Amino acid sequence: MLKNKESYLCLSAMLRAREPKLLNGEKASRMLDASTFEEAAKLLTDCGYDDMSQMRTSEIEQALSDHRKEIFDELERLTPDPVIPDLFRMKYDYHNAKVILKAEAMQTQSDHLLSDSGRISPIQLRSLYHEEKYSSMPGTIGKAMEEAAEVLARTSNSQQADFVLDRAYYTEFLSAAEKSGNSFLLGYGKLLIDAANLKSTVRTLRMGKDRDFLRDALIPGGNVSVDRFLTSTDKEALASLFTYSELEKAAPLAVEAIDGAPLTAFELACDNALNTYLGKAKLISFGGEPVVAYLAAVENEITAVRMILTGRLAGVKSDTIRERLRDFYA
Repeated sequence: MLKNKESYLCLSAMLRAREPKLLNGEKASRMLDASTFEEAAKLLTDCGYDDMSQMRTSEIEQALSDHRKEIFDELERLTPDPVIPDLFRMKYDYHNAKVILKAEAMQTQSDHLLSDSGRISPIQLRSLYHEEKYSSMPGTIGKAMEEAAEVLARTSNSQQADFVLDRAYYTEFLSAAEKSGNSFLLGYGKLLIDAANLKSTVRTLRMGKDRDFLRDALIPGGNVSVDRFLTSTDKEALASLFTYSELEKAAPLAVEAIDGAPLTAFELACDNALNTYLGKAKLISFGGEPVVAYLAAVENEITAVRMILTGRLAGVKSDTIRERLRDFYA
């Protein structure tokens, strides 16, 4: 259960003061319209980033990872309830779990893909996995890694192993959100699951996979039940599942994607639905909600920064990058 809202007064005020520094549409446009990559990168220093104007792609990735970790660490120290930053760290633990299992199965080196933003360092996670000390891992990730490894060994199918880890991640996230007693956080968790399930349904139908495959991919606990997804695989029924919900605009784009349209617009609409939901936190003066929204905004900002900077380095046209950017919280 989250502590009372009054305990968040100082932290909420601090984050509200920081929000104007977040990357927004106007700042992103200036980066995209800058005459050079170096000029675009220097504009980010106003948002609290280190100067990345002389960095290459791998260095940018490391700088963004360090920036995220610094913010996570700071808010973990300052927030009255560590559960909130832990929820945002959680997905990096599961990302690392996927990397570790696949690297071992393929006998490849993949340390460069590991993230330091989780609740446990990736090196320690790998060590505990090798020692089969699953109970020493945070949350339910130990049990999930053990199960995913068994699936991978039995089937040699990394996608099925991913399904195990994805289900464990969303289930653990939702469980922690429920225990927090915060309806905003719980609503965010359910919407994350809805968006993930809608994406899985679209991909399953595009690939022509059967209902059993879809059942393995779906996550329980969202606003729309797994059974409703499984019985709504025709396009009209699928679109109707999200009438009057945050994903209402994404649903017709899901139908278009099933028919062969590029996934970009559909996935963009799913992510924007999450950002729209998080925008409701602006109406809440203090409490856990501004912390949740700020952390999600930072994640979205880092994704946008990566897209802009690596796109500019690769010579991608600014209009093409602009079309792929998600809505901004700021």
